Amino acid sequence: MLAGWTRIALGGHAVDVFDPPGAAPHALLYLHSLREESPATDSTFTTELKRHRLRCAAPAGGWCWWADRVCPEFGTEITPEHFLLESLVPWMASAWGLGPRGVALAGVEMGGQGAVRLAFKHPDRFPVAASVSGAFDCQDWYGAGTPLDEMYESRERCRLDTALLHLDARDWPAHLWFCCAPDDAACYRGNDRLREKLAAMGVPHTADLDTRAAAETSYTEFMTPKALAFVADALGREAKRLM
Repeated sequence: MLAGWTRIALGGHAVDVFDPPGAAPHALLYLHSLREESPATDSTFTTELKRHRLRCAAPAGGWCWWADRVCPEFGTEITPEHFLLESLVPWMASAWGLGPRGVALAGVEMGGQGAVRLAFKHPDRFPVAASVSGAFDCQDWYGAGTPLDEMYESRERCRLDTALLHLDARDWPAHLWFCCAPDDAACYRGNDRLREKLAAMGVPHTADLDTRAAAETSYTEFMTPKALAFVADALGREAKRLM
């Protein structure tokens, strides 16, 4: 774990927490991917948090897809979404004195789709969402022996709970950013479909589905500075709007 990070236990779940000196009056909730990475060990992510004076909370959730479904890996008492909404976000607000629209969502792959889905479902609570390589077609993982097989009765039930189908034509998060490499065979189609639907509905968003990473870096590492710059700017705009 890098300097500046601590780990707490909340509701039986580990949460890595970053609280930089002189932190801005808002924070980021980060949702990990199927690789179960933590930004607490990511030097690029941590550098960008420091640059933007962003607090961050990053829970560990297993292959839970951050859904409002009981997941055996996450636990049988509460759904991952309920934990985020009723335990972690209130803790962040209380510990850091955050306002009602002071939490942004971001994530990679599984976490990217979770961040956007949660923002679509609760746009007043989460006005900012960012996704890197979001796995928006999570039904494509159904039937492969993952927890999704126990969380949903069928591939179709899984599809009906995807982020795209939670978008309200009358209400959406004010700031939405997502990206995916054009050669990402697993995730590009879902990102492109999301871009098309947002454009058709007139929902403001920023999508980068053309950029490729430099040869010496991973796509996630390459896009992290852009994602966090967007998050910090959007949170700053929200803070000014509420003043």
